[in-house]
Amino acid sequence: MKKLRMFKDPGRRKYFYTLLGGKVLGVAIALVGIKVVAGLLDTPAGAAEAVAHKANDLINPVNTMWVLVTAFLVFFMQAGFMALEAGFARSRETVNVLMECVFDTCLCGILFWAFGFAFMFGEGNGWIGHQYFLLHGAPATYGTTGVAFLAFWLFQFAFADTCSTVTSGAMVGRTGFVGDIFYSTVVSGFIYPIFGHWVWGPGGWLANLPKGVAGGAVFRDFAGSTVVHTVGAAVAIAGAIALGPRLGRVFKRDGGGPLPPHDLTIGAIGAVILWFGWYGFNPGSTLSALDFVGIGRVAANTTLAACAAGLTGVFFVYPRFKKWDLGMSCNALLGGLVAITCPCYWVSPAGAVIIGAIAGIIVPLGVDFLEWCRIDDPIGAVAVHGFAGIWGTLSLGLFATGRFGVPTPDGVDTSTVVKGLFYGGGLSQLKAQFIGSATCVIVVTAFALLLMYVVHLTGTLRVSETGELEGLDMHEHGTHAYHMEFGQGVSYTQLVASTPGTRKRKTVKKDEAPAEVK
Repeated sequence: MKKLRMFKDPGRRKYFYTLLGGKVLGVAIALVGIKVVAGLLDTPAGAAEAVAHKANDLINPVNTMWVLVTAFLVFFMQAGFMALEAGFARSRETVNVLMECVFDTCLCGILFWAFGFAFMFGEGNGWIGHQYFLLHGAPATYGTTGVAFLAFWLFQFAFADTCSTVTSGAMVGRTGFVGDIFYSTVVSGFIYPIFGHWVWGPGGWLANLPKGVAGGAVFRDFAGSTVVHTVGAAVAIAGAIALGPRLGRVFKRDGGGPLPPHDLTIGAIGAVILWFGWYGFNPGSTLSALDFVGIGRVAANTTLAACAAGLTGVFFVYPRFKKWDLGMSCNALLGGLVAITCPCYWVSPAGAVIIGAIAGIIVPLGVDFLEWCRIDDPIGAVAVHGFAGIWGTLSLGLFATGRFGVPTPDGVDTSTVVKGLFYGGGLSQLKAQFIGSATCVIVVTAFALLLMYVVHLTGTLRVSETGELEGLDMHEHGTHAYHMEFGQGVSYTQLVASTPGTRKRKTVKKDEAPAEVK
């Protein structure tokens, strides 16, 4: 009753009707607005025009993103190489290993920009390219890949850098830094890109063998067992031969054996980092994100080969000393990765396991062979990248299933499949693989030997005996990688600041050492 009496008040009634009318009007305006907007969107004149995309508008960006991601993975392998080589070397040459890897990466990038890429991927003839010097005249995408030109360049630079780093592994502990610059310039700028053009470049002669040479088959190397790894190993063994063994290195035939690594922790971590980077190395070589089935197959084959090799390597060497060898496990699994790099796209998972298992035995046998030949390879680079790389290249001619063709920007082309001996393909593909691998071993090793001995004549390839005994870290770079500990009465070398820009060495006893190093 009280509320009804309040409603009789004229002022209150006016307020009520005004508020009610405003709400009704607001709702009506909202409904009309919705109707108008819906009508505009529903009519041909007001509808948003559909944007027509060409296939390449989508394919090229997707493939470019895929190639960039895998390029980053391949580049990260440099961290693995640095850790592996430093860990397997002696502590007094750790800084030298790290510095060489960093410097070679920077050097390779500039050389590959200036002319290395032109030699390898430029149009030319079957032997060398002569286009894109300094990357001039680069189109939007490279060839028929559907990948942005500079993204393709970055991916291939990471491969070139890997080859250069492989080389240094067999030359650790006695190579002068200036000599390293000399030979690395030739490897990154000439040897790798020119041989690479023969296999991967436009019109490369190994990728276009005449029909009568290998029964119509051509040399194939999907991700570089030969182009990257065997080339790097050929230069590495040439360097090891030209250098000779490290001072104090006594081989098994003479009553000695390999020098132990100084830090297997960092060495093993480096091996696993390399394994991780290989997921860019092999799957990325499809250059096509749309070949998703091929990418999965390559990644799985890469994994299985590494696993099989790591196991067989350990079991193969166990009977010698009745010990489970971590170092051999690391090198064996890397050998499996190297071996599967060539055939990874064209073999089955079972084939990958067999290829990896055999590689795990080849690696320790390769180490034994170099030891018997009195060739000092501190990291095992030649056995891992050379012998396993040769095996992987040949294995394609045995285990290619004949079910897979080649990846294309928008998928896969099965008009030409690759079939090995064990799957009814005969000897044709095996012959082609043998021709390519033998060409690499003979030509690259011969040229690399000439290169190393020429650099040796300059007096820069090997450090002096004094420098080697002192250790490359101090002799070449003026610093240790670690704080060093010394026993009672043992002298150490302390750097003492002299005039600006100069340093001198002073030998003192432990009791004279600063407190932080006692």
